[in-house]
Amino acid sequence: MKRRSLPVAAALTATAALLLTACGSGDDKSGDNDKIAGAGQGAETPKESAPASGAPAGDKPDGVDVSLPKDMNLVFDWDKPKDKNEAAAMDDAANYLRAIYRGVDKRTTKDAAVTAYSTGDGLHYAQVQINEWIKGGWTATGTLRHYDATTRSAPNGNSVEVAFCADAGKFFGKEIKTKKILTTKPSIEDFDYFKVIMVKFPTGKGLWQASKVFVETKAAKCQ
Repeated sequence: MKRRSLPVAAALTATAALLLTACGSGDDKSGDNDKIAGAGQGAETPKESAPASGAPAGDKPDGVDVSLPKDMNLVFDWDKPKDKNEAAAMDDAANYLRAIYRGVDKRTTKDAAVTAYSTGDGLHYAQVQINEWIKGGWTATGTLRHYDATTRSAPNGNSVEVAFCADAGKFFGKEIKTKKILTTKPSIEDFDYFKVIMVKFPTGKGLWQASKVFVETKAAKCQ
């Protein structure tokens, strides 16, 4: 899967070209001014409510299970910002990515984590990514590292842009039927640069949802 928006295994099949760069583009211009793309977009109600969590934060933040198989390791090598809202948005941006790969593992776009941590275009993006893995008959294995994260708040305080690099050099597709791991040689295609617009869920305490996703593939600045 050399052509992709979400970092996924290289060299799976040509169907990877279907993954949405329309939901995110390497030509994103959001850095040209102080406005955050999609900052005016409201959040939608999660299809399944997220009750107060009594479980460890790593497994059930906001009461939603975002746990992954032991061989599917998502690493977030970043420091939290001092701003409380930006820190919460960054945490839930990580949960959004966990939710996508949980959907890949569970073979469904309707997992509670997906609907809790995404809305609008962010939900559509997640659904497309998961469906392409399902269609290909793949799951994922290995370590996907996220790093060099920055945050930027909208003036109204209800939207935060979370930008970061992702390195999929040690993260591979695995055929579900054969269990074959589709390893690839390291290349520029392992690196992607994300901008995820997180919006504050209006009635949920501290819950942020991904509303838009912009992706620059083959991101040399992430090497």
